[in-house]
Amino acid sequence: MSHPERTTRTARFTLDPDFTVGPVDPRLFGSFVEHLGRCVYTGIHEPGHPAADEDGLRTDVLELVRELGVTAIRYPGGNFVSGYRWEDGVGPVEERPRRLDVAWRSTETHRFGLSEFIAFLRKVGPRAEPMMALNLGTRGIAEAMDLVEYANHPGGTELSDRRIAHGDKDPFGIRLWCLGNEMDGTWQTGQKTAEEYGRLAAQTARALRRIDPALELVACGSSARGLPTFASWEATVLAETYEVVDHVSLHAYYEETDGDRDSFLASAVETEAFIEEVVATCDHVGARLKSARRLTLSFDEWNVWYQRRPNPHPVEDWQEAPRLLEDVYTVTDAVVFGSLLITLLRHADRVAIACLAQLVNVIAPIMTEPGGPAWRQTTFFPFAQASRYGRGTVLDVRVDSPAYATDRYGDVPLLHATAVRDEDGGVTVFAVNRGRNAPLTLQVALRGLAPGRVVEHSVLADADPEASNTLDEPERVAPHAVTGATLVDGRLRAVLEPMSWNVIRLR
Repeated sequence: MSHPERTTRTARFTLDPDFTVGPVDPRLFGSFVEHLGRCVYTGIHEPGHPAADEDGLRTDVLELVRELGVTAIRYPGGNFVSGYRWEDGVGPVEERPRRLDVAWRSTETHRFGLSEFIAFLRKVGPRAEPMMALNLGTRGIAEAMDLVEYANHPGGTELSDRRIAHGDKDPFGIRLWCLGNEMDGTWQTGQKTAEEYGRLAAQTARALRRIDPALELVACGSSARGLPTFASWEATVLAETYEVVDHVSLHAYYEETDGDRDSFLASAVETEAFIEEVVATCDHVGARLKSARRLTLSFDEWNVWYQRRPNPHPVEDWQEAPRLLEDVYTVTDAVVFGSLLITLLRHADRVAIACLAQLVNVIAPIMTEPGGPAWRQTTFFPFAQASRYGRGTVLDVRVDSPAYATDRYGDVPLLHATAVRDEDGGVTVFAVNRGRNAPLTLQVALRGLAPGRVVEHSVLADADPEASNTLDEPERVAPHAVTGATLVDGRLRAVLEPMSWNVIRLR
């Protein structure tokens, strides 16, 4: 494929505080912990590790999770939850049963359960909010009600007193609940039709609201945009649930296929369309029902995931914590990952929650070695920077950019960008240059905004697009500071390196 961007070209946009997308919900920077592979065991939880604390949590991982800046953390699945008995994960650890996990053909010991998850969140810090998934695959309304009562009721009932007897006097205060997981998927234990799921989700929602009307509830949207039932699934489910849920879920994963890197770099084109289509479906159902409510989206699984690659680690059925889905991410993956983050911010008016899947070891920004170190993958850095500097109000960015040709999406802008204004008036520009062969000049006009200088221009890029961080070279890739960005008379000018993720902070 030809690359017309081999010489430096220029992209532009204007920022004005009167033109905004909306405030950023902190839960946009959520993540996901599933009982899958080594996410839990030898990931966040490894008693006997030199860095383990009194609860068996790896303190080296806790430090990285805090640095990453995650907020809402979804648990315990994922596909795992559709066969999960929550009672197996509470009470004395030595009395918990071992069971087959049919979702991932592993053996689950339940050494880590609900209480341990809440303890983990408390050690991550006050910004970490639990997001609990309910099993609506093999279980139903009664079990969901029982779990909410066990977790949240202060005391005086059998289930709440059971929690207290298990050592947790204070309620967990879980506000955010997923009504199942990917219930349209043929791979899901207890797969349901849209009519079946919609009715069950609505009944469950009404029952849970009788316990606590303030709960936030997420209905399952389509498991993937490419499914033949996409949009019709949402429409049918929402016809039943629109008045009793708050959010609709989206899941999306991306990978480079057949060597088509140009299309891979443009993956966010599909993400943007996905979000807008689900919003349109929600609003259509709301209009049809003549409802005053406005649902928001929970993009509670997203990432780069190489599903077509064979597992390099030998795994047998029914192992404990096997090495599954341990993708090693490159600089190219990190640039695409950053573009996906930009997409979430660009839709902050309707995307209220987003969960990077997953947190440790399993398609994750953090990797660990059993008994050994923990380290940051390339994707760690865009997420940490977006979480740190992407708090405030998203400004409306309309890009005027040269384009490049892709096989999958046609002509795509070289520049993908957004900007966030913080409460002190500072502005952070997040930008990706999708072009692989030449830098891109960025020009931004600031109207009615106060910043007068460039604080920092941080870049993640590398001469080797396959560069990655590994056990042997854990610090091979990291963002680097560049000079040359200027802010003169309300005009920002910067040069974006080829195939790069950029954070430009203005104050």
